[in-house]
Amino acid sequence: MSGHKPGSIADDLRGLSRLAVDATRGITDLVEAVHHNIVSNPGKAASREHGRTAGISAMAYRSVHGITQVFGSGIDTALAILAPYLGNIPDRPEREHVQSALNGLLGDHLSASENPLAIPMRLRRNGLALELDARALSMSIPEVTGKIVVLVHGLCMNDRQWSRPRGDGVIHDHGIALQNECGYTAVYLHYNTGLAISDNGLQFAGLLETLLAQWPVPAEELVIVADIMGGLVSRSSLHQARQLGMSWSGKLGRIIFLGTPHHGAPLERGGHWLDLVIGAMPYAAPFAKIGRIRSAGVTGLRHGHLLENQHGPIPLPEGIRCYAIAGLVGEQDAILRAKYLGDGLVPLDSALGRHHDASRHLDFPDDRQVVLAVTNHMQLLSDAGAYQAIKRFTGGTALPV
Repeated sequence: MSGHKPGSIADDLRGLSRLAVDATRGITDLVEAVHHNIVSNPGKAASREHGRTAGISAMAYRSVHGITQVFGSGIDTALAILAPYLGNIPDRPEREHVQSALNGLLGDHLSASENPLAIPMRLRRNGLALELDARALSMSIPEVTGKIVVLVHGLCMNDRQWSRPRGDGVIHDHGIALQNECGYTAVYLHYNTGLAISDNGLQFAGLLETLLAQWPVPAEELVIVADIMGGLVSRSSLHQARQLGMSWSGKLGRIIFLGTPHHGAPLERGGHWLDLVIGAMPYAAPFAKIGRIRSAGVTGLRHGHLLENQHGPIPLPEGIRCYAIAGLVGEQDAILRAKYLGDGLVPLDSALGRHHDASRHLDFPDDRQVVLAVTNHMQLLSDAGAYQAIKRFTGGTALPV
């Protein structure tokens, strides 16, 4: 049995209406801040975006906030009454893809505001949440084995997106393939990628502790296969699990990273510089707030930090065999393309843990890293060469390239 609950139409409408209310209030604050800067700082550099107006203007802005709040509360009340009549949403991957993207961009806000669109962290199979109880797991996974592989998706994605068409049109899923060919039992993490990497890491650690304690057969080996942000979440999870003395860390044998930005991703860094430039312009500082509409998860990709208040680099975990698989959008001999574009999302050096500062360099041995030319990041999820590398790294026999 699973803990799956179909999505409610009322919950989705409630979540979207709350976002609309939050957006209206945010825009009102933005307009008021620009108004304040123009009135109080003519011809001068902009002040901070939190400036407030006074007098009649202030009353007008407060009125807009009040009306917006009443409107939002009215929608919530109406939807609560109508919920039994609206029914549930059909279980379709398209809805989850949209919800996952929204969580990646605004997930921390959705969680903090208790928005129904916020994704709770769960372990799943076939898109259904697993009930972490020994009897329920044995019923949900009748073919259960002692070899467990947990697949951890990346930013703005979900567990269903591990199943993707290859170039030849065949649908491929690394987890299902490892299950069929190497005897692993595949379990998939589904989580809100907009939360801070350290928060997701801690939650993931707790789930793994429960999973292994309730696994229906003796757990022989635990392997993690992690895509982009999922690799940082997995490293954070293991680091915190060891600090807390969790037992699952002793079962973990390997982590396989797919295009993980161990030293950050330049796309987020570019947005950070844009914030600084806009914030220095007269009257424009309030608009920097728009550029900062990035979740804690996205912001965490700037430097690839594993902990919220991280001081100094965190090396690869001792006693765990770590592997790196990286993609290149062009040929490997195109040095500039490799350095700056990598797989289109993550530069090659970041994916392989390389750094000019020796203290931050992650030591992946040569025989534990693979670079796939003419392969973008999304192709790493279904590419035959990527799967052959994963299979070899887990101890299976790789097929000829």
